[in-house]
Amino acid sequence: MEKSRSAKDKRYEEAHKQERKAKNMIWGTSVPREKAVEINEFLHRFGYTKVQLIEAGYQALLDNAKK
Repeated sequence: MEKSRSAKDKRYEEAHKQERKAKNMIWGTSVPREKAVEINEFLHRFGYTKVQLIEAGYQALLDNAKK
C-alpha cells in the first residue's frame, strides 16, 4: 500500500532537514503590516522577489559604508 503524500513529504523533509539548515537561513523578523503591504505591492508591480530586495538593500548599504 502506498503511503500518503503528506507522509512521504514529512519523511523527505526529515531526511533533508540538516542539509537545508546548512544551505539556507530564515530570519524571523516582522515588519509593520502597512509597510509590508507597501513593500509587497512594490515587489509585485516591478517583478522583484524579497531575496532581490534584501540583496539590493545590502549592497546599497555596503556601498554607502565605503564612502
